[in-house]
Amino acid sequence: MRRREFIGLLGSTAAWPITARAQLDRMRRVGVLMPYSKENPQAQARIAAFLQELQRLGWTTDHNLQIEYRWDTGEPNSNQKAAMELVALSPDVILATATPVMVALQQTTHTVPIVFVQVADPVSAGFITSLAKPGGNATGFTNIEYEIGAKWLELLKEIAPQLTRVGVIRDPFVTASIGQYGAIQSVARSFGVELSPLGGQDASAIERTVTEFAQGSNCGLIVLAVPLTINNHDLIISLAARHRLPTTYPYRYFVTDGGLVSFGPDTIDPYRHAAGYVDRILKGEKPADLPVQGPTKYELAINLKTAKALDLTVANSLLSRATELIE
Repeated sequence: MRRREFIGLLGSTAAWPITARAQLDRMRRVGVLMPYSKENPQAQARIAAFLQELQRLGWTTDHNLQIEYRWDTGEPNSNQKAAMELVALSPDVILATATPVMVALQQTTHTVPIVFVQVADPVSAGFITSLAKPGGNATGFTNIEYEIGAKWLELLKEIAPQLTRVGVIRDPFVTASIGQYGAIQSVARSFGVELSPLGGQDASAIERTVTEFAQGSNCGLIVLAVPLTINNHDLIISLAARHRLPTTYPYRYFVTDGGLVSFGPDTIDPYRHAAGYVDRILKGEKPADLPVQGPTKYELAINLKTAKALDLTVANSLLSRATELIE
């Protein structure tokens, strides 16, 4: 090799790390669309975990990363409006939470990369082709398997065996709600309970249907994992206490805030994993090539103070399985 060619080769090789660093240093834009109010403490905890992991991976807000947030305003078509606003900003990738948000985004763009979290059934919803090969502009992390609905009913009967009527608080217009309710229906007869669909699309529907349902005897509740129940979790917990209704919840934080018992996946950890996917997309990988992953960590939490208030005795077999006991 001639000397001039050798020097040129050395120069181009030395430039590679500089080019890579420049790729990271230039400002990137990430959109975040949440179906919760900005004041929702759980939403803030999830975003904090997301940002913390991004920072660990080398992405710092206002240095090489700009984040555009959109929250639920409570107005009609809030998700659709927010989706259009974010897509108009031409972000490099969007973090999307929950099925209704994904519906709005998919109606708005098929090109902007999307990483979703808290989506129950992305294949049936048409967001991806398959879990292993998403095949489009979206990938992410599912939050729940429909079969868990049977476990919620089992837990409710285990902690309150006298129950014969169970109300299920759901949003009938959300795909995940239909799937979870169907799983509960499939085992209801074997547990000797009659199911009643409760809830609707807003807080007033929850309060009205739960209050009417509570007029009967031997009643309990199951709360499904949908944005409606998450946004109104304080109301649901207070209704369960007011009407003395043993209730199972999908996530731990319902129980730390006064609910009776919960079984479900960790709600914070997926946002750390989502940051990893955002990082990989910002570095050139495509959502179509990143497999959709399911929850790996489940938590069983029991509030013993609430159980005592309801005059319930929690069996030792259930106590021994709990990952957290709140006294």
